[in-house]
Amino acid sequence: MLQVKKRNGILVPFDKERIINAINKAFIEVDRALYEDDTANDIADEIKYAVKTSNDVVSVEKIQDMVEDYLMKSERRDVAKEYIRYRYKREIARKGQDDFIKAFSAKIQGSDIENQNANVDEMSFGGRVGAASDLQMKKYALDYLVSNKSRVNHENNRIYIHDLNAYAVGMHNCLSIPFDDLLAKGFNTRQTDVRPAGSVNTAFQLVAVIFQLQSLQQFGGVSATHLDWTMVPYVRKSFYKHFNDGLVYVEHTLSMDDRLNSTLPIDSEIYKEYPSAYQYAIDMTERETHQAVEGMYHNLNTLQSRSGNQLPFTSINYGTCTLPEGRMVIKALLEVSIEGLGRLHKTSIFPCGIFQCAKGINRAPGDPNYDLFRIALKSTALRLYPNYANVDWSGNAGYDKNDPKTYFSTMGCRTANGFDINGLGQQKDGRGNICPVTIIMPTLAMEAKKYWETMPSGDDSCVETFIDFLDQAINDAKDMLLERFEYICSQPAESAKFMYENGLMAGYDGISTRSALKHGTLAMGQLGLAETLQILIGKDHTTEEGMKLAKRIEQLFKDRCAEYKEKYQLNFGVYFTPAENLCYTAMTKFKNKYGIIPNVSDKEYFTNSIHVPVWKQMSPFDKIDIESQLTGYSSAGCITYVELDSGMENNIDALETLVNYAMNHDIPYFAINVPNDTCLKCGYTGEFNDKCPMCGSEDIQQLRRVTGYLTGNYKTAFNKGKVAETQARIKHVGYME
Repeated sequence: MLQVKKRNGILVPFDKERIINAINKAFIEVDRALYEDDTANDIADEIKYAVKTSNDVVSVEKIQDMVEDYLMKSERRDVAKEYIRYRYKREIARKGQDDFIKAFSAKIQGSDIENQNANVDEMSFGGRVGAASDLQMKKYALDYLVSNKSRVNHENNRIYIHDLNAYAVGMHNCLSIPFDDLLAKGFNTRQTDVRPAGSVNTAFQLVAVIFQLQSLQQFGGVSATHLDWTMVPYVRKSFYKHFNDGLVYVEHTLSMDDRLNSTLPIDSEIYKEYPSAYQYAIDMTERETHQAVEGMYHNLNTLQSRSGNQLPFTSINYGTCTLPEGRMVIKALLEVSIEGLGRLHKTSIFPCGIFQCAKGINRAPGDPNYDLFRIALKSTALRLYPNYANVDWSGNAGYDKNDPKTYFSTMGCRTANGFDINGLGQQKDGRGNICPVTIIMPTLAMEAKKYWETMPSGDDSCVETFIDFLDQAINDAKDMLLERFEYICSQPAESAKFMYENGLMAGYDGISTRSALKHGTLAMGQLGLAETLQILIGKDHTTEEGMKLAKRIEQLFKDRCAEYKEKYQLNFGVYFTPAENLCYTAMTKFKNKYGIIPNVSDKEYFTNSIHVPVWKQMSPFDKIDIESQLTGYSSAGCITYVELDSGMENNIDALETLVNYAMNHDIPYFAINVPNDTCLKCGYTGEFNDKCPMCGSEDIQQLRRVTGYLTGNYKTAFNKGKVAETQARIKHVGYME
């Protein structure tokens, strides 16, 4: 039996028909018809004879070489060229498949851990399945779903398409959940229905359940926009039950006062006519609320849902409710945050706590919730959470002071809902980021520089060339967002049944998913402003000249998004991308193409969005002064943070000054980074990095902020670029009044 050696070394029987078919395909490609049956057969016979008379086993590659030679010697050299092209295409496809299989195998076996998401355990069984699946889904999206323009922009490191794995199935990104309605009316799940909450304990349990269920309908974060206000009715329900018990067991009153009901405020004078029962009910309700919050925190840090044992990316906004019930909830949320979780009282990773600062409510002595603001500052000093949202931010102008659903709130990472052009105004509930792309500006800056260097002397400057390139990229990004938006809209409501059936996404008309999706945001992100400015003018935006150009760049983003918003009646918004993984992958591609450029690519990461480079020495106030000049250009989300040392727990007054400084400078979303190291043997916390000063253990959790969220030990959870960025962070020191 004649045998042939395949590329993988396996011997298989010689098959004459395979040669004939390959040659005939080349004839068909040239002539658009099959006229050369005899030629193909003759060549196949000659090759068969050569294989038969050979002293060695002939390889597939050798046979293909022989086919080329025979065709070139024939009168049909045009067919020979087509066969060569066909062979080359097959080789490229084969190599691509081989590369994919190698990458897929590495993900399955856990030998290529990239930590693309700091809160996903890529080494776990679920993480490996998820990473391998994502690889296939991303390939499918790039090969079969996106347009050629989108694919070229993505592959050339110009405009990044986020979460291609989710793109493949048409998922949207994130959502602010309308908890008020869900807890009051109940909701349906695949297996059953859930009754309305009847107590504060049940309400907090259901918050965790809803967070988890909705996180499976999307690929981004979930948030509660005003959890303190949401919980008021359920605190009252619990209080009413405890008061009834107090009447019997404390007041020894068997008959219930018919003036009482579970909707009355807990400070009602009617309750106070029974002082012993009233105090008993207050004490029991405070205890139940505290335990309910503890339960929610534990659930949100243990109810793993997505591939890689990932916890839902949850955020809770609170701080403005001045009713006694709301204040009780805020106090419990902050106390549980301060206490920490588990045996060692570790800092909670989720939910991301966000304290909503508002003038006249909680920012100054005499404000009704000022005492809670002070507790929030203590929690931040110890636990990094809460972050701070600016209810009075100019970008949220027109909100209704009587409707907390319109107060400025955010996802932990930074995503925010701006003004809805399709009728919901500043309402945040039931809306979210539908899909993002990110323009990698340093790539555009290098392309502009290379192009400008070829232009005749006296033509437009490199900056003007870049502005032209950026304008075109923004237009491309718009098309890429519209392309993805339409694909997401094409998905049936059954794809996210829990979300649509229960009205989690506002505006759904029961017919078209577009009716709800149109209220969300199409986010146009950006990366590497500091490096872009260095390429163009040799200075970043910590200088006057750099800031002038930075504002021009951001104004272009803002103007174009406003233009597209009106033209397409969709909520295009400027997004200062978190870029947890992109800061590293984009830099890696950039260096591979352009090499090491001082102050640009001489590190492992690009500076996130419009941030001041992390290695810049300055005071926290200086950093706020700089970034506050740019945050107003963003409508789809941004964050400003400062790095402080671990001693801030003893200087709450300084923290208060700092947060108020940020709010007064119109920063919409503000966070403070303090080192949070925990010894996993004795529980000691502080800043000590590799070794516990109390017990000497080296089993340390080194907690750091990754985007707006926290994660576990940054040295093992972050990707290579984010680890380098974290280690380069300079403490922002200076006089703090």
